Amino acid sequence: MKKIGSLLIAVLLTVSGVLAGCSSKETGADSKSKTISFMHWRGEDKDAFEELIKKFTEETGIKVEMAIYPSEQYPVQTVLRDGSTGDVFASNPGYQLQSLKKLGFYEDLSGEKFLDNFDPKLIEIGNVEGKQLAVPLQLVFNQPVYNQTLFEELGLEPAKDWEGFLKLCQTLKDNGYIPIAFPGADIGSGQFMNSMMMNNAPDEKIFDKLMSGKAKLTEEWWIKTLEQFKELADKEYIQKDSLGTKHDAAIALVAQEKAAMLATGSYAIASIRNLNPDIKLGLLAPITVPEDKAKYEGIHTTTFLLGVNKNSRKKEEAKKFIEFLSRPENASAYANQTSQHVTVKDVSYESEDLNNIVDWTTKKTRFQPRYLIPDENVEKAVLSSIQAVLGGESPGKAAEAAQAIVNQHIKK
Repeated sequence: MKKIGSLLIAVLLTVSGVLAGCSSKETGADSKSKTISFMHWRGEDKDAFEELIKKFTEETGIKVEMAIYPSEQYPVQTVLRDGSTGDVFASNPGYQLQSLKKLGFYEDLSGEKFLDNFDPKLIEIGNVEGKQLAVPLQLVFNQPVYNQTLFEELGLEPAKDWEGFLKLCQTLKDNGYIPIAFPGADIGSGQFMNSMMMNNAPDEKIFDKLMSGKAKLTEEWWIKTLEQFKELADKEYIQKDSLGTKHDAAIALVAQEKAAMLATGSYAIASIRNLNPDIKLGLLAPITVPEDKAKYEGIHTTTFLLGVNKNSRKKEEAKKFIEFLSRPENASAYANQTSQHVTVKDVSYESEDLNNIVDWTTKKTRFQPRYLIPDENVEKAVLSSIQAVLGGESPGKAAEAAQAIVNQHIKK
């Protein structure tokens, strides 16, 4: 009997231990299931997102691990495959959205109630073939930022035509300023090209036509754009060694009041103000045609598209995070801390910078043309032609070289 009793006790202890172990593992697994991954490239938004994530975790019990990558090294296609990273991920419109869609990485968000929190017109870019694959959070203006105080001191106003823009640049140069800080080493060509070409090629289907062979980079619309880039470089309205200048360095030139304009976009305003809290900033776009021929005043983009990884095992938690970010009070907090307009309805803008440029939300702006290039190789060819011209190549030869690459990728 003693042996039987001892054996029974041992069995019970073993079972108890196993159950305790299972319970411990299940608790750990449950804890892990309450953690989602959020990946993006906006390092300058880190503090704002950390505050929002803390609030989200306190409310829902769901933790968020944030992974931030440099924009030019954003590995979104390579890390989403197994579903362990990027439960919520940001992407750009254009070829990145299209390629991720082809790879099947987007969970269809159509019918989600949080879509009602957004301005429907501003999230159309994330709707592909009738499915809402992602929702853009940011409304940005991809056109030069300028030092308003400096312009006022010199009696300058944004120009209404190309000759006026050149005269403005010359006045800035004559007064010892770099007219345009151009970050040619990373994002400059891809940003400044938008406002430089918007009225030279007002047809918003121009890149669709390029891909079908109905338009060419060797035609007047692109040759003229390259000639105007060359004119700015030849007259030294763009800083020397612009192709070796990165965005952070160009931002510093404006913040230090060495340069009057930054050839990127409104998303750089917060970074400039971080370096120079007293600077007053506005937006302008070069008008490259006579005033009466100008169809557009500037460029806008709805971007930072938030999507849910279709391979994720935590889709419901991921959707809750997007819903949280789309609430007006949270979108307002994000907008005001980062100086970014957003696509969410009923947002309260308290930031001086945002209120200073809010009039651009009602101006005649065009969706960023570069994001309408559906092929990555063609986009690189277009941007390379700008860099070639800034490096000394003639516009005609640069356009021919780029068109040769386009010809290899034209859709038959």
